[in-house]
Amino acid sequence: MTTGLHTVADIYCNCCGRNVGWKYEIAHEKSQKYKEGKFILERAKMIDGDVTNFAIDNNIGGSDADDV
Repeated sequence: MTTGLHTVADIYCNCCGRNVGWKYEIAHEKSQKYKEGKFILERAKMIDGDVTNFAIDNNIGGSDADDV
C-alpha cells in the first residue's frame, strides 16, 4: 500500500506473540491524519483458537482536533 508516509506500531497476540497487524501512530500528511490511532488486524495472520481470550483496548484516539 502506498497512501503516504506513516509511523506505525506492530500489534502482537497476547497468547502466542505472533504479529497480527499494526496501529497508525503518526500520519505525516494532513490528508492522512484520520488514520492516527486506528489499527489494522490481518485475518490471514489470525489462528483459530479460544475466542474468549481476546482483549480489546478501548482507548480510542483521533486527530479530529487537528482538522478544526
